[in-house]
Amino acid sequence: MNKKVIAGVAAAGAALIGAAVMAKKRSGSKTQINGALTNENVKLLGRTYLDDKGVLWCALSATGAEFTFTGKKLEVTIMGDSVASRDDEENQCRLAFYVDGERVIDDMLNEPTRTYTVIDEEEEVTRTVRILKLSETAMSAMGIAPIEPKEGAVIAPTSHKAHRVEFIGDSITCGYGVDDEDENHQFRTGTEDVTKAYAYKTVQALDLDYSLFSVSGWGILSGYSDDGTIRAEQRIPDYYEKLGFSYGDFGEIKPQDIDWDFGRYQPELVVINLGTNDDSYCGGDKEREAEYSKRYVSFLKTVREHNPHAHIMMCLGIMGDRLFGGVEAAFEEYRSESGDENISTFRFTPQNGEEDGYAANWHPTERTHDKASAALVEHIKSVMKW
Repeated sequence: MNKKVIAGVAAAGAALIGAAVMAKKRSGSKTQINGALTNENVKLLGRTYLDDKGVLWCALSATGAEFTFTGKKLEVTIMGDSVASRDDEENQCRLAFYVDGERVIDDMLNEPTRTYTVIDEEEEVTRTVRILKLSETAMSAMGIAPIEPKEGAVIAPTSHKAHRVEFIGDSITCGYGVDDEDENHQFRTGTEDVTKAYAYKTVQALDLDYSLFSVSGWGILSGYSDDGTIRAEQRIPDYYEKLGFSYGDFGEIKPQDIDWDFGRYQPELVVINLGTNDDSYCGGDKEREAEYSKRYVSFLKTVREHNPHAHIMMCLGIMGDRLFGGVEAAFEEYRSESGDENISTFRFTPQNGEEDGYAANWHPTERTHDKASAALVEHIKSVMKW
């Protein structure tokens, strides 16, 4: 991860306008408030948190809400976190609105509140609306304020899909730099789009309900290291049981202060794609690879504890597969220790820059993501029989 990015967002900003003072260490369940988005009136996407002002906070990539709207006019107010209130263009939240599957708004949130007119018609219409966070959790979060339907308009949740998946990953899962096909450019949330990454594409191809937990530059043993020094503070397992992780804040807390209630979403499949950043630290060193595998086994036990019936699929390779042996070692050790057979591995074909180019900081282009998704879709079909 770009060190400038980390430094730039490490300091907390002023509290956002209208944000609630919330107690730490809560699961996210709150008293229902009129107009607030809950699972009674919308379909919640990914891990979300409803505060005591009725604001639905979204931190992780692809979090948001989806609903059917019937009426003439729909306005939605989005709340920014502390990052939105300061001059920090590299890290502000990118979000999108979809109407009947078409992206109608694509914006960067650079102020404490912003109201969007999503639908404005002379006659009553019925439309499917999706509000989606395109950028990742580490840099910024957003909140969806309570929606007050106008002139008798109503909203209702869309139906759930037949199957459910969770992805756990890093920048590849987040869609890092996918909108900037210059490998010499660095990270910006404005060029990050989770919908163009392999995980979201796989969700769409298989028509799944989903949850994503991903942070750019992070790993299981170490975050990205350009000098061989371990980055122990950037480990996905340390925050997997939380709402997310962010250098910004909303109100007086951050996503990592909120415990996630796994009872709210139980996937049938958990896809883990972690090791690309660990490999920058391991560098082919067998002792370090062994430590990666050991920590992976521990993480698998945590994932299994919270997802007792899910098939776990361990993946690696889109940006290089040198550490796949460590994945396989963790797979074998975990099965040996636990007796758990509801688990498998999958090796991606590494990206081919000559054929498909590179995005920012040598990340996959959308063409590479398309290929990775197509391969993963076929593998999931064969394993899950979907």
